[in-house]
Amino acid sequence: MKLSVIIPVYNERGSIAEILSRVRAVPVDKEIIIVDDCSTDGTGAYLQTLQFPDVIVIRHAANIGKGGAVRTGGAHVTGDAVVIQDADLEYDPAEYPRLLARLELGARAVYGSRFLTANRFHSRQQQWANRFLTWLTNRLHGAALTDMETCYKMVRADIWRRLTLSTRRFELEPEITVQLLRMGVRIHEVPVSFQGRTRQEGKKIGWRDGIQATWVLLKYKLLQKTNQ
Repeated sequence: MKLSVIIPVYNERGSIAEILSRVRAVPVDKEIIIVDDCSTDGTGAYLQTLQFPDVIVIRHAANIGKGGAVRTGGAHVTGDAVVIQDADLEYDPAEYPRLLARLELGARAVYGSRFLTANRFHSRQQQWANRFLTWLTNRLHGAALTDMETCYKMVRADIWRRLTLSTRRFELEPEITVQLLRMGVRIHEVPVSFQGRTRQEGKKIGWRDGIQATWVLLKYKLLQKTNQ
């Protein structure tokens, strides 16, 4: 099963070389699609030097957010499965095979849950925001997830192509999740490791993104009631 790895990047010069090295080292058939969301810190200049046959680099002329970068990358997918990989070092690509194994056993979507094992969250606020958004997803949309906000969402490519994504920033996470649930796709979960970073270390998500994620969850519920 060939894996398409979408890496949205914005101002990650300090970590992009290392995360790319880790992704390329994973012993699975894969392609790597990096979308530079108009970085201003030298990330773009570094990416222009890459000459790897398994790496595609696309650059946005303007910054449009993680959701926009993932949509751009998704349009270039040629693999059998798709996974999103943040450009920092919070998630470990060495765990791809664990998620892929579930797809190979017949699952259509697999999430890597940070809450199925002990992990480090630098911010208690971030940890509880993730738990709240997961609870709200379960409550409104009939899921039984432990980590809706995880970056590691691995989906079969035929399912991925049925998604109609439109969000610009981190509200991408509930948008993908709710659309999968509305398709009747069961989302499996496996435990993954996580090393959270602080805002000083480059963490970009904030409280406004939590509000946007909440609105997406509520919006889809309202649309569902309207269409009934």
